[in-house]
Amino acid sequence: MGAERREVNGIARNGLYEGEAKVVGYVEQKRKELEQYLPELTRRSDFFEFWEETIAEAQEVPLRPERREIDYPIPSVRVYDISYNGMDETRIHGWLILPAFLNKDKYPCVVHYHGFNGSRGNPVGFMHFVMMGMAVLAVDCRDQGGKTGNSAQYTHGYSSNVACRGVHNKYEYYFRHVYMDCLKAIDFACAQEEIDADRIVIDGGSQGGGLGMAIAALDNRAKLAMVDVPSNSNIVARIEGNHGAFGSVTEFLRHHPELTDQVMDNLSYFDTMNMAERIQCPVLASVALKDETCPPQMYYATYNRIVGEKEIFLYPFNGHEGGGSKQAEMKLAHLRRRFPDWFEV
Repeated sequence: MGAERREVNGIARNGLYEGEAKVVGYVEQKRKELEQYLPELTRRSDFFEFWEETIAEAQEVPLRPERREIDYPIPSVRVYDISYNGMDETRIHGWLILPAFLNKDKYPCVVHYHGFNGSRGNPVGFMHFVMMGMAVLAVDCRDQGGKTGNSAQYTHGYSSNVACRGVHNKYEYYFRHVYMDCLKAIDFACAQEEIDADRIVIDGGSQGGGLGMAIAALDNRAKLAMVDVPSNSNIVARIEGNHGAFGSVTEFLRHHPELTDQVMDNLSYFDTMNMAERIQCPVLASVALKDETCPPQMYYATYNRIVGEKEIFLYPFNGHEGGGSKQAEMKLAHLRRRFPDWFEV
């Protein structure tokens, strides 16, 4: 039913008495507050030149893709243990999973980036995408919880975890290599004869969500980026608040306060809010309002600067786990609505 139409002194107020405030729902009020969050950019004048140079350097490294089929207990899918050269010839490991039960020549592909200290995971974790008829490429981040090591050289120590490694030099910084490893994952996907290079989707949560935002800004091949509780946004505030992986930078600067300005300057090149205006593909995002690892306002510093099509789900009483299986089903439904022709049998 529409709002009750009442009249006060002959003036219609569409359900409200004169002076009566319209009640705004709890989640909508939180959303409005977050939409006002727009911290000043930290982008330096050579920001985009830095990334053009970095991408060119990464593309000079031959991909050398390899894949080996493994014996998987579900005979209707094919699973391959894969590897390729990252930015500096570090071998990046992952899974390629194909929905062979459909017997198609080519499949749309989800490229998945994992959360901090995680790995490519196990193939079973991606079967919801496979059952929809999508291929999945899930890749390790170097030097975290998977098979992938790290060939990069560093000229300074670090504190606690890899998010702090190389903070003294933007050319050595850990995420410079990881961003390029993730971009080259799309190279790998597009090089596979079973993958439709025009039907690439990016997916990731936490660190993986931050990587998804960065790659969507640095590369235009994805048709959609699906990112949950994303990291790597408003990095200065993450350091100031000692939030999540960037707490290691907080710890580093406790020991090296003389490097504070240098470190903040270097990290500005990896902050997705400084990249957001370059994102061309649609973005489907989610945040959790009780998340202290990647606080929602930190991501909104990026989200509010995306000029293209975007949609975001808020989970008001969830922490860094985000929307979990509920959000996973939301993403499946979104894929089906947006790309119906991808899933025709």
